[in-house]
This record gives sequence, structure tokens and C-alpha cells, in this order.
Amino acid sequence: MRDLFVAMMKEEWRVHSTMFGSVSFALFPVLIAAIARMGSVLLPYLADTIPGGLIGFLVHAMFLLMGAMVGGFGLLGREVMNRRFGQASLLAYSSRTLPLSDRRIFAAFVAKDTVYYLLLWVFPFLAGLALGTPLSGLPPSFVGLAALSLTLAFLTGLSTVFLLSTLYAHSVKLLAAVMGAGVLLAILLTGVGGMNPQFLFPPYALFRGWSVPLFLLSLGIITLFSAVSIQYLTAEFPDREKRFANRFGPLAGQLRGFRYAPLMAKDVLDLWRSGGLVGQTLFSFLLPMGIIWITLSVLGRIMPQAQILVTFAGVAGVIAATMYTWLTEFDTLGAYTFLPLGTADLIRSKFASFLLLQPITAVSVGGLAILTGNPGAALPATVLALSVAVYACGVMIFLTGLWPAVMVYSVRVFAASLLFTGPVLLGLIALSSVSLIYAFLSVFLFLPALLLIRLSFRRWETWERAFL
Repeated sequence: MRDLFVAMMKEEWRVHSTMFGSVSFALFPVLIAAIARMGSVLLPYLADTIPGGLIGFLVHAMFLLMGAMVGGFGLLGREVMNRRFGQASLLAYSSRTLPLSDRRIFAAFVAKDTVYYLLLWVFPFLAGLALGTPLSGLPPSFVGLAALSLTLAFLTGLSTVFLLSTLYAHSVKLLAAVMGAGVLLAILLTGVGGMNPQFLFPPYALFRGWSVPLFLLSLGIITLFSAVSIQYLTAEFPDREKRFANRFGPLAGQLRGFRYAPLMAKDVLDLWRSGGLVGQTLFSFLLPMGIIWITLSVLGRIMPQAQILVTFAGVAGVIAATMYTWLTEFDTLGAYTFLPLGTADLIRSKFASFLLLQPITAVSVGGLAILTGNPGAALPATVLALSVAVYACGVMIFLTGLWPAVMVYSVRVFAASLLFTGPVLLGLIALSSVSLIYAFLSVFLFLPALLLIRLSFRRWETWERAFL
């Protein structure tokens, strides 16, 4: 098991360092640490306007969300041993050639991904927090407690989504039953039992007040969820003959108004039949959006509801841009070399398919505005979210081509993405917070988005041909 884990870690490093260059990829954690150090230095100034407990909750919620998004690999099921790894990860297929069970391989894979992302994201952030203490004035004991609770928050998000997505691989009804039972239990404990809601998030409760029982509870939840997920891994499904009606022809006919209707129909069918459309929507979009909304709702004491909704819409747009990765992550691009298509054609078709998924964003943002009693803000918030999503997708295409899921870990790509997207997003949120009418200015983002996509055609032509 140890040898398999070490080999997988080496393999992961080799894949990323080959793609981005060893130096560029090694600098990625350094960039994360630098951003965290800057935040640590600004913390005393933020505490003058935002209560310290609220800042702590926001940071812990961010780590929970980060773990939840990494834990989305638990969607796996049918995909884990097949399309998830593509041609890059050979060790995932060891059960085909060596006397190793799928469960053992998968356990090593889970351990590898946990350690890998801790080293890539979490520990650099904590190192930056610690390096900023001479200027921020935070005591070492505070940093030590934050390091422990934030790590547990990350692992809680990872293991929880891993468990839920493993249940999803077995049965959607089972997933719905477990989630419903969890919500009911939370309501009973807080509403009827009078329990402090912070104890529903043990790592944050641990941060607010250290205690051995809370630490053991956090650790126990992580261990239990991870163990159940690995124990009930479903990588092999009974072979049975499946017959599908010809949905490709009718769907392509319905999309005939688009230039790349056949490719778009293929994307939709791939997502639907693999379970990715439902699973990705649940775990990669709706779940992060729920966590972000709950986090922003805490700010209701110091921010007006309209400003919270505008902020949510802007962040929703950035996360909606990741739908582009849904269309490229599992696609075998080598198959397209047999067709009279170039890189520009593939980018255009994937972007068109991305636009086809945006009603999910519109319904989510607009529906939330109506449900929270802000029907007048539904249209500007939806326009803001969709415009930011298209712009962020254009930035992603320009920077990563057809490989956004892996190239984001290039320090140059990550830094450029922040520079392209961050100021624009913050500016629009600030303007829209003054008056919702300014949210409609976001439609002008379509122009730079289309320009970036056009520039990406030539930028990725040679590289994509070589990679295919």
C-alpha cells in the first residue's frame, strides 16, 4: 500500500510537471502562500469592520468548499477506473494486470489525492498565514489552532462530498434519503433541541473553543465518511445489454440552428448517459452555491440583502464558468483527429455547449432572488451571473485551451486568471451594490470574452495538435 501510494504521488507530480514545467508547477503553492500572507497582514484592518468570528467562519467555509470541490472526484463510480484518468494515470489500471483489488487501488488513490491537495492548497495557505504573523500580530497559538481547524474543515468537505457522491453512484434515491435525513436531523438538533448551529460544523466550533471532544468528533466524522466511501466503492457494475433510442439524431435536429449541432448533441448525450450532467450539477455547482449562499447570508447583519445577492451572482458566474471543464474533462480528444476539424472548431463547439448549459445558472440565481423575497433583483442578478460566466469562460479558454481541468495548476495560468477576472468581478460587484441598474453593464463583458476566444484559436493550434 505504501509503495502504491508513493508511486501515485510521483506519477501525479510527473504528469503536472510535464504539462507545465517543474518550476512553474512548483511555484503554484508559493503563489497560494503569498496570497495568504497578504490576507494575514490585512486581517487586523478587516477586523475593524467585520467581526473576528465572522471572518473565521468565512475562512472555514472557504476551506470546506475547497474540500467539497476536490471531493467531487467521488462521482467516480462508473468513471473512476475508466474516463477519469485518461491516458495519463496508468497506476489506476493496476487491477487489470497486477493482483491488486479495485478497493485497494482506490484507497491509495484517495489517500494520494488527500495528501496531494493538502500540500498543493491547504498547507501553503497555512504557511502564508504563519509568515504574516510578525505584521498581523496574531499569536502563535491562534495560528496553530487555525491550522488544525482549517485542515479539518478541508477534510470534512472532501470526505462529505466523497460519501454523498459514492451514494449517488449506487442510487439517487439512497442519496436523496440520506441528505433528507441529514437536513431533518440538523433541524431537530438546532430548532427543537436548541443546539448552537456552529456545532453542525465541528471544525469551526473547534476554532471558536478548543476541546478534545470536538476534535475527536471532527476526526471521527472524517474517518467514518472516508471509510464508508471506500468500503462501498462501486467500480464494477454488472454487465447488461443496454439499448438506447436514437436521441442523437433528434437532438442534433433540435440544435440545427447552431453551427456545431452534432458536436453539441454529442456533448449533451455524453454528460447525460455518464451521469455527469446530474452529478456535476449537484456537486460541482449547486452544492458550492449553497455553501456560498449560507456563508454570505451570515453577512446579513452588516450588508443589505441586495448587496449579498449581487455578490452571490458574481461568484455564481465564476463557478458557472467551470461548466466548460465538464465538457472537456472526460472527453477523448484524440478521436476528433479522424474528423475534418481543427482546434478552432473544437473550441467553438465546446463553447456553444457551454452556453447550452447556462440555463442552470440563470434558474439558480434568478430562482434564489425570488425565493429570498427580492423578485426585482432577479433579472439584474441573472444578467450579472451569466455575463461573468461567459467572460470567465473566455478567459479560461484563452489561458487553457481544451485542457482547463489540468492547466489551472500552472502558476502562470492561475495568476493570469486572477488578474483577468478578479478586478473585473470586484468592480462589477461594487457598482451593482450601489444600484442594481449597473449590473446590466456586465453585458459588455461579452465583447472581451469573444475576443479572447478568437485569439485562442491560433494560440492553441500547434499545442493541441502536438498533444492529441
